[in-house]
Parts: sequence; C-alpha cells; structure tokens
Amino acid sequence: MDKKIKVSIVGGSGYTGIELIRILSLHPNVDINHITSRNDAGSYVYDIYPSLRGILSHKFVNPEVIHLEESALVFFATPNGIAMKHTKDLIAKGVKVIDLAADFRIKDVKKWEEWYEMPHECPDLLDESVYGLPELNRNQIKNAQIVANPGCYPTAIQLALMPLLKEGLIDPLSIIADAKSGISGAGKQNKPGLLLSEASENFKAYSLTGHRHQPEIEENLSKDSPLGKIKLLFVPHLLPIVRGIHATIYVNCVEDFDPSLIFDKYYATEPFVDVMEANSCPETKSVRASNLCRISFYKVPDTKQLVILAVIDNLVKGAAGQAVQNMNIMMGWEETLGLESIPLVP
Repeated sequence: MDKKIKVSIVGGSGYTGIELIRILSLHPNVDINHITSRNDAGSYVYDIYPSLRGILSHKFVNPEVIHLEESALVFFATPNGIAMKHTKDLIAKGVKVIDLAADFRIKDVKKWEEWYEMPHECPDLLDESVYGLPELNRNQIKNAQIVANPGCYPTAIQLALMPLLKEGLIDPLSIIADAKSGISGAGKQNKPGLLLSEASENFKAYSLTGHRHQPEIEENLSKDSPLGKIKLLFVPHLLPIVRGIHATIYVNCVEDFDPSLIFDKYYATEPFVDVMEANSCPETKSVRASNLCRISFYKVPDTKQLVILAVIDNLVKGAAGQAVQNMNIMMGWEETLGLESIPLVP
C-alpha cells in the first residue's frame, strides 16, 4: 500500500464537505488532518452529521487557528472567493490544492470577475491551475499543484459533448443544454425556495438570463472544437429531489455518423463513464451516491438533430467524488481508489 498522506478539508460542514468526508474517511491512502467550519467550530463532526458516528472522531476547527501547510493536500469546499485567498501561500510551501468552488475554473480573469462580481485575488495562478475534468485533462492533472474542480452542470454537459466536438461532428453554435439539478446543488442554505414545503411537488427554471457555469463550459469546450468557438444555450432547472443532475442536450450534426461508435471509442477505458444503449433513458437514481456518469443518445430520424442525455450525482461526480478522483491522479494512485461504491437504490 502507498504511504498515507494527510489532507485537510476547508469548509467541511456543507453538503460538498460532508460528501468529501464520507469518501475520504474510507480512503486507504488518506488520513484526514483538519476539517474546518467557522460556524460549527468545536463541535464533533458526528454531532452535526450523525451518519459519521463511529467513523471518525474529528471536531470542526476554525480555519484561523490551524496550519493547513501541515497537510500534503487541501480541499476547499468553500464559497467562491475563499480558496484564492490561501492558494498562493499553500503552493509556495509545497501543498497541493483542489478547489471545489469556481476560483480557478475560468482562465479569462475579466470574464471571471464579470460573472462572479469580485476581484480575483491571484490572477497570476490561473494559467498554472488545471481544470479538473479527468476525461479531458488527465495528463495535465498528473503534474498539477492547483486543480479547479469542475462545476456539477459543466461535468455532465461536457462529458456528453466532448467526443462529438473533438471529432468536429456537431455545429458548435447549435448546442442547447436543458439541465436539471437536485436541491443539494444549491448548497446548505436557509432560503425559502429550498425548503421542503416550497421545493416539493414543484419544478422551475432559474438563472434564465445567464448562469455562472455557462462561461466555464464554453471556455473549456471551445478548446476541443476544431470547428471553432462554441456557443451554448443553457437553461438550468431545480428538481424536487435531493441529489442528481440530468442534462438533455440538443445539437445539430454536420455530417451523418453513428453516435455509438464515437461514444464507445472515446469512453472505452474511462472507469466512471457508462455509455448506454442508443435510445435508452439514463436515470438520476441509477448514479445516486456514485462517481458515475451515464450517457445515452437518440438520433432524430430524417433530420440532422441528435439528443444526448447524461446523468450524474451532483455531490459526487459533480463535486466531491471528482475531487477525490483528481487527488488520486495527482498522487499517482489508482484513479478509482476510494470511489468504487455502487449506486444506492432505492
């Protein structure tokens, strides 16, 4: 067995943080060092999340009273704008950083500041950071010191589109992404729209005039399109479920091809992408609590239209699981280590 490393989780009391703890607490090559939370500092983690009773005995600690540089790798499961305040000091001390927020996802600093409405603290590190979608950037992740973990919507949408864009098979200006997320995608917030009585038996679109994940998707997919810059029509929706992303994507093809051959070839060796039979309908529950992405497609007869469907668990492949997958790659470990759980049903 490889030597264990110490890792810390900054922002451990949110949904993404607790998912990281759940996965890392059973990872054979990891010892969890610090788990921070300003609001819950001093409380045992299992008092806030009883599911972890008997699994670990850590207390939440205030991030200002610990030394993160004592860890080999630090996960930031924090709101946007936090990781960038600490990353420069950490990497100067040889610590690897995986940011699960958006601080390093977009290389264009002006565009980042426009969408996130704050000045970037370390724009000089944007070129150094690696976008952490393993199926796209595995080789760069291996040598990275800063990894920008992708957003949940971008993970599902990009995995659905990458093989076709790389082959130049679809019109990059025709893409429509109709995507839905479970309520946990909004984080652990006390907002009326996220209450059970408000969200249950309800379904709605949001961020109709623009979502922060759109420039992330467009910037990264444009790198893979031999037909030029892509433009995405992206409308997110809130589902009355806790976990899951379902993306239904509509594109126009530029030539006739068999989607099965393209997807099967591209993802043949990918451990966490399951290409299903054509015309099948992947379900969010089929990936619940797993690091899997399931993809299918439907070629509309007598047209150039193709429908692609992709599902992930927004907290796992869309966040914490993908972060651990990135850690495994960065440390030179088996990529699936700690991530081989079977989806939960029912």
